[in-house]
Order: sequence, then C-alpha cells, then structure tokens
Amino acid sequence: MKTLFQKIIDREIPAKLAHEDEHCIAIHDVSPQAPVHVLIIPKKAIARVGEAAAADQALLGHLLLTAAAVAKKLCLAESGYRIVINNGRDGGESVPHLHVHLLGKRPLAWPPG
Repeated sequence: MKTLFQKIIDREIPAKLAHEDEHCIAIHDVSPQAPVHVLIIPKKAIARVGEAAAADQALLGHLLLTAAAVAKKLCLAESGYRIVINNGRDGGESVPHLHVHLLGKRPLAWPPG
C-alpha cells in the first residue's frame, strides 16, 4: 500500500507545493506546528532514516540541502529555523515515509517536548 506521501508525490492527493525536483518534493504541512512548516519528502520510498542504506547517502544530503534552500526561499535564513527528522513511534513518526520537517517564523524552545 502507498503511504500518504507516496499518494501526494503521485498527485493522487493534492498538496501545497513549496519545491519539487527529481529527488524530492516539499509541501506545506496541513497541521503546521509553526507559522512555516514544510515537509521535504524523498520520492524514493524509505520508511525512516533508521532504515536508510549507505546507497541513500547522497539522497539524505540532498534532503538537508533542499531544506536549507527552501528556508532561504521562505525568508527563514536570517531569523533561523529548525530541521527535524522523526524516527519511530517514540520519535514522533506518524507517516512511515522518511521526511524532513522545516519549521520557522517563531521562536522554537528546547528541548522540544
């Protein structure tokens, strides 16, 4: 079965795009935890970062560089932003498809709770 994110990538479910390239898609989260909350999702289905393989190294780096580029595009670079990758139930993972959260436009406390 396809995950929610695979359905979005395949355009079976609509989403507000922030970025797309041959390796990933970036969408605005439908339940934002900050004024800017974008998800950077690889087009390759990897369940979670803990299951990524050595062959995925370039893709993982691409996701982080894309997060930084989207942050700049959305004017987050000067004030700052947070990048989060959840892994597993206790890590807050809700969709079993690796994705990077980009959050900004408000002060973010630490620890995150």
